[in-house]
Parts: sequence; C-alpha cells; structure tokens
Amino acid sequence: MLPMRSIVFPIAVIASFAFPALATPATPDDPMAGYYGNTAISTGGMAEVHILYNQDHTFVMNVPAFALRFKGTWSLNGGTLCFNYDVPPPGVTNPDCGPVEAHKVGDTWTEKADDGERKLTLVAGAQ
Repeated sequence: MLPMRSIVFPIAVIASFAFPALATPATPDDPMAGYYGNTAISTGGMAEVHILYNQDHTFVMNVPAFALRFKGTWSLNGGTLCFNYDVPPPGVTNPDCGPVEAHKVGDTWTEKADDGERKLTLVAGAQ
C-alpha cells in the first residue's frame, strides 16, 4: 500500500488532466456526442488516465497506475465541461470545470498540462 502523501499529489495532478481528456462536439447541437460510450485516454506526465463518458451524463475515471477509480456526473455550460465527483480525488473540489473541445473516436491530440504535455486519444468503448 502506498503512503497517503504518495497518492494525494498524483491524484490532484491526475484530476487536472480530466479536461484535456475531454472532447469535442460531434455535432453543433451536442459537443459530447462523440464521447458517449467511449473513453478518452490521457498519457504523459505522472499517470495515464482513462475517462469513460456516458450519455446519461455519468462518467468513470480510472487511473490504472494507482488502481484508482472515480465516478460522478458531468455537465456542460457553453464551452465548459464540469465534473461532479461522487467522492472527489484529494485536492479536488466539486464542481471541477474546464474548457471542452469536440473530438471523435480515433482523434489524437496534445494539450499542455501542469506536468508537461499530454497526449490524448479518444477510443471506442470502455477501456
């Protein structure tokens, strides 16, 4: 088992990558349409993060390297996506919001993050 201080900082950093892992409007009416039932995978930095988006506005965030899982709901407000965690990661408050871009399955892009550049890929299904 990892000491708590070894877990807290990475979790706060991981949560900050939720938004780059978010993605793009498949249609002008619903920017999240390309994400439904699919997983955004963010790599680089401290840990790989997988976020599965559901059409019912729920999400599951997995951090395989730390065997962590977070769940909750997501909402859109214009170009901003907000996560409301059932139990937020340490150092993260609800709601946790950031900009969102539209992407479709197969898209790969990069984003700047606190721990450097991260590569993001939207993949089909739950990964």
